[in-house]
Amino acid sequence: MDTLTLLQHYWWFVVSLLGALLVFLLFVQGGQTLLYGTARTDEERTLLVNALGRKWELTYTTLVTFGGAFFASFPLFYSTSFGGAVYLWLLILAVFVLQAVAYEFRSKPGNLFGRKTYDLFLMINGIAGPLLLGAAVGTLFTGAPFTVDRFQLVEPGGTPVISQWESPWHGLEAFALLPNWLLGCSVALLAQVLGCQYLMNAVADEQLAARLRRRHRVAAALFVPLFLGFLGWLLTTDGPAVDPTTGLVSAEPYKYLHNLLAMPAVAAVLLAGIVLTLAGILLGRRGSRRAIWFGGAGAVLAVLGLLLAAGWNDTAYYPSLTQMQSSLTLYNSSSSLFTLRVMAWVTLLVPFVAAYIVCAWRALNRRPVTRDEMRREEERY
Repeated sequence: MDTLTLLQHYWWFVVSLLGALLVFLLFVQGGQTLLYGTARTDEERTLLVNALGRKWELTYTTLVTFGGAFFASFPLFYSTSFGGAVYLWLLILAVFVLQAVAYEFRSKPGNLFGRKTYDLFLMINGIAGPLLLGAAVGTLFTGAPFTVDRFQLVEPGGTPVISQWESPWHGLEAFALLPNWLLGCSVALLAQVLGCQYLMNAVADEQLAARLRRRHRVAAALFVPLFLGFLGWLLTTDGPAVDPTTGLVSAEPYKYLHNLLAMPAVAAVLLAGIVLTLAGILLGRRGSRRAIWFGGAGAVLAVLGLLLAAGWNDTAYYPSLTQMQSSLTLYNSSSSLFTLRVMAWVTLLVPFVAAYIVCAWRALNRRPVTRDEMRREEERY
């Protein structure tokens, strides 16, 4: 494997890891869906919002970093998907802006709309954010209607735009495919499962804890069959295989199953993630405060395994439904060797950033949030 190919695979790992961490951190969105039903009074809603408010910026920052890493390492994907599926990505941006506005102004004196409106913003972000992101990630497996023509740059009268979106829905057509619904709903329900687990760890309140356990059981009972349905589809569907020598893309039966069999380490990561996620669900059913650590680790490993299977082992990670040879692969969509090499040195700082996040997490969660604390606290969300 030459240096460029090695760096292309390395950067797909980095992007996949960021995507996996983002799915874990969506527990904030999952927790926001509990503001009505699980929380029954304004005091209880404030309790949940402030427990989640300690972490919401981590989710936001990881989302931006995920998009930035994709742009820097695989710019053709960025221009094709973010420029073509613009309606889908604008919806994602809009619901995350609603979240930021809600946390900023919810408890500010004299806020314009009132606390209930900002709680509604958080609910919208909690439901739509994971669903839309899950559907967007699903297109890495199901594909999208686009074409790529690099000769546009050199042809007389050509345009500097080499990728074209071939649907007037600009990303919303993703919801016409059942697998995208399965993955989107799975991500939304997993976020709620993790949200329950996090709040059982971060909030000290017996009444809320009992309701969180009940909601956790329902969300987990829906999540497991939906995720298994998506996984079953993935392991039995045809996938886009690419010839690394010629760059030609062709449909291969059971491609993703073959990927896991050809990469036992990736299969082990996926299996470990599923086992840990189930362990977290079992612990959450008992109300254990440790459930979030098992469930969170499981979510990261499971998503990491799925995303690695989408791009490694000579697989087109963004199939074109319009023209198969336009499908994006690690080889035809990455940045230059110089760019990938320079950025690889930057990733050496990641362990220090991770250490900072761990320290900040421990400092903010040293003590569970209580009702008395919310009554005394002047600065709160």
